[in-house]
Amino acid sequence: MSEFDYYLAQFVDIHGRPKAKLVPAKHRDMIFGAGAGFAGFAIAGMGMGPHGQEFMAVGDSNAVRPVPWMPGTASVTCDGHVSGKPHPFDSRVIARSALAAFHKATGLQFLTGLEPEFFLLRRTADNGFEVATGSESLDKPCYDFNHLSSVSGFLMELRAALETAGIDVYQIDHEDANGQFEMNFTYDEALRTADNLIYFKMAASALAKRHGMLCSFMPKPFAERSGSGLHMHMSAGKTPRDNAFEDATDPRGMSLSPMAYHFLGGLIAHARGLTAIAAPTVNSYKRLVSRGSRSGATWAPVNIAWGDNNRTAFVRVPGGRLELRLPDAAANPYLLTAAVVHAGLDGIARKLDPGAPCNENLYQMGREALAARGIARLPTTLPDALDALQADEVLCAGMGQAFVEEFVQVKRAECDELMFQVTPAELRKYVDFF
Repeated sequence: MSEFDYYLAQFVDIHGRPKAKLVPAKHRDMIFGAGAGFAGFAIAGMGMGPHGQEFMAVGDSNAVRPVPWMPGTASVTCDGHVSGKPHPFDSRVIARSALAAFHKATGLQFLTGLEPEFFLLRRTADNGFEVATGSESLDKPCYDFNHLSSVSGFLMELRAALETAGIDVYQIDHEDANGQFEMNFTYDEALRTADNLIYFKMAASALAKRHGMLCSFMPKPFAERSGSGLHMHMSAGKTPRDNAFEDATDPRGMSLSPMAYHFLGGLIAHARGLTAIAAPTVNSYKRLVSRGSRSGATWAPVNIAWGDNNRTAFVRVPGGRLELRLPDAAANPYLLTAAVVHAGLDGIARKLDPGAPCNENLYQMGREALAARGIARLPTTLPDALDALQADEVLCAGMGQAFVEEFVQVKRAECDELMFQVTPAELRKYVDFF
């Protein structure tokens, strides 16, 4: 007899958006057998036509968790299969493959921690959006107690739901923008961390609606405020308690091992191609800027550099681990994991040196100073990032050439759709200017 009445056979599309079918408990064995069937063409980015085989979501028995906001229901994280084989366009399958390659090359697990930032919003009478914390207007609202407490009911309910699912939340804070928050959970094996992030997004979105709010993971909803990142902490070990990226004898004083430096070298070498996966929307590139936030900092990288505790850098080294600051809240965590692993493995295989650290404020360094240090710039638009991804042979081979082409096709269509739009800002600037 099952302890649940229903099971959600759940996976994500190419955007990282959860998809599911609700399966009554008496049919749960189907999920763990052949899988729950879906029309593959109806799911974004699966590389399938309306005449193709069924996309089967096959349950992972180690990824079954209660869904407190749907009483009597459990979620089952699934891998996509087509014709009896793991589907090479399925995000979780792509991540699994990359992590298997990492283990084969190093004998270790790849470990990650993800820090999701999000906005709590409400619709206005004119169908726009405003921050759910009402009168909030501080220029530097980060860590503000009053506005943290104003939505504490939602935050505590969300934390309780995550704990029920075995996700250990260790801190919650108000972030740098009005109405922006962050909830951090402990690091784990990278596939589990990606699963946790998807569950977190599902819970946050559902519970926010109960409180009359919208939980948004849009990278940059307000031009004058900082955007929402998804900072990715990375290490490796035989278990989550180990850290093969740490070395107290590091002559550079960063407490990094040679393996960690080589992995970092791979991230630097493939930074431009990685950007398309880590910053996957047109809106993402309004976050990757050096100025414009009323708080005085955007907290997002612009240049391909790394540093000690440098939060203006592409990669920060907070002692014995790496923090990739490039990803934003819209990133698909499975694809992000896969791309990062393949870039890092290339660095390990070729023993790449990341170069010298930069511990200065990169936002204030001019082009000549950056060029003198050999520091290149990240792509400034999604089309540029997609070009870089297509040109990156390592990422294309690792994630699958056919998948990368599918990803690029989907994202270029998104670019075209938005490029054709005439925005209110354009009208204000140009309609009576020329």
